[in-house]
Amino acid sequence: MSSIRVVIVDDHSIFRSGLRADLDAGIDVVGEAADVAAAIEVIAREQPDVVLLDVHLPGRPDAGVEATGGESVIVQAAPHAPATRFLALSVSDAAEDVVRVIRAGARGYITKGSSGTEVSRAVVAVAGGDAVFSPRLAGFVLDAFGAVVGETATTSEELDRLSVREQEVMRLIARGYAYKEVAAELFISAKTVETHVSAVLRKLQLSSRYELTAWATERRLL
Repeated sequence: MSSIRVVIVDDHSIFRSGLRADLDAGIDVVGEAADVAAAIEVIAREQPDVVLLDVHLPGRPDAGVEATGGESVIVQAAPHAPATRFLALSVSDAAEDVVRVIRAGARGYITKGSSGTEVSRAVVAVAGGDAVFSPRLAGFVLDAFGAVVGETATTSEELDRLSVREQEVMRLIARGYAYKEVAAELFISAKTVETHVSAVLRKLQLSSRYELTAWATERRLL
């Protein structure tokens, strides 16, 4: 079986070094970053399977992105690495931190008190498409997100507002495609793409493509 390619994002170099040494042999650390900007760059370049991400990171978010720290990395990096999954690894077990990073698109959240074996298992699970949470954090997630059926129904209702073409444009724009790239992909004009994007934002009551990316990531539509 091929190794799982991982990027570690944490502002403490000693922690990154220790974590790298503790991960199982089947996990290949292909990059590290200490702040938001560096994280976005290395994720886009390496296209890892999983990003181990600290929730609280230095670095101001780009204009138009209200999220900070770990959420900002997910919102800004996800369009450039659509196959990458994010696993939050933090000293914080505060409910608001857990909920924020999961809403941004993380597939799991474990605390830094976890052992190297536990982190490795979580990485394997997230790489395989599962969601992973430290046991005491699972309740926060259930309380915040409610029943899965209810959320699925809500997402379906939101998508029903969009035409088939608008849904195609929405997914490509949310993944970070430029208007010209979407036009080439769908064999339509850039002007038509612009018109569709305006309609999508209006129907979903969103104000920017950054909000659209966060919306689509939260609903696993990318």
